[in-house]
Amino acid sequence: MSSPARSLSVDERPKLQTMLVAWYARNQRDLPWRRCHDPYRVWVSEVLLQQTRVDQAIPYFHRFVDRFPDLFSLARARQSEVLKVCEGMGYYARARNLHKAARQLVDERKGRIPDTLEELLELPGIGPNTAHALLSIGFDRPYPVVDGNVRRILSRLVGLGGDLSKQGRSQLLWTIARELLPVEGPATFNQAMMDLGALICLPRKPQCEKCPVLSFCYAFQSGDAEAYPEKRPRKSKPHYDVSAGVIMNGARILITRRFPEGLLGGLWEFPGGKREEGETLEACLLREIQEELSVTIDVGPSFLTVNREYSHFRITLHSFLCRLQRGEPQKIGCSDLRWVTIGQLGDFAFPRADRKIIEKLNSTNPFTLMPN
Repeated sequence: MSSPARSLSVDERPKLQTMLVAWYARNQRDLPWRRCHDPYRVWVSEVLLQQTRVDQAIPYFHRFVDRFPDLFSLARARQSEVLKVCEGMGYYARARNLHKAARQLVDERKGRIPDTLEELLELPGIGPNTAHALLSIGFDRPYPVVDGNVRRILSRLVGLGGDLSKQGRSQLLWTIARELLPVEGPATFNQAMMDLGALICLPRKPQCEKCPVLSFCYAFQSGDAEAYPEKRPRKSKPHYDVSAGVIMNGARILITRRFPEGLLGGLWEFPGGKREEGETLEACLLREIQEELSVTIDVGPSFLTVNREYSHFRITLHSFLCRLQRGEPQKIGCSDLRWVTIGQLGDFAFPRADRKIIEKLNSTNPFTLMPN
């Protein structure tokens, strides 16, 4: 399966467009960012949807636009506020890039969101597909959108197999998408394609009998729609054990903030780090706290163990109740640190695994569990 099995003729394309748009008029999803054509809301929704399913993104979208209803309010906010609104969603570079781009647009363009591909691609966090979606849906410009749903539909329509992420096939998908896109109503057509992939042309068990463009589909006619696109074998993810300390001093607990860039950048956490080979979890925690904060602690009982999976690896986070023994914490391995009460922890944005620890802290008195 190295090349398309068929191509859609010039005569077939308008028929497919008409049938798909008619289906969309009857079956479109009621999504909050579709209720207006505000480019700002389209941009926010497209960024949030980069790594998140629609049903999961909707509550975050509402929280985001309620807190930052326009570009200027987003630009005025502190990064910590933006991260807090997106807390629990993951892939926090999206939130950081939205904030950075908003400030850039306010400073350099008086708050105007660009309506050209070249200008959009200069903004942090905006790649070709996000830029195309914003131009199409936000400005109704004739730019195709090729997200995961559309890639799957196109692969099945023309019988394109192989690894679709390879440059040659990826470029071919964009070419096919451009050929299919109508000049009139490109926003409607693109959203119809995305809804077709979300509702009918599913990765597994596609509902072919309900598909409005079934007569054009090579994969269906071949008798095995699920064979397209070709599935890549899943790579096993490495696993790491991480120790974290709930470090207490009087009635307060120490939290640290990660450096702005990189994984979970800008979020707060209970300090600690990855266990090295041959090291116990307790020894790991003692070493990490000394290296990152230049203090000595007493490591007490295990508090909570949390498993978490990221895009390229998995961790098991082992938290321990600890007491500050000697020294004043220094910002060596973190960008900031605070001593806070349990009640204040909710004011800060934490990764999901650390939030599990906070949930237990809110239902348990850790100060009574640490031996004297």
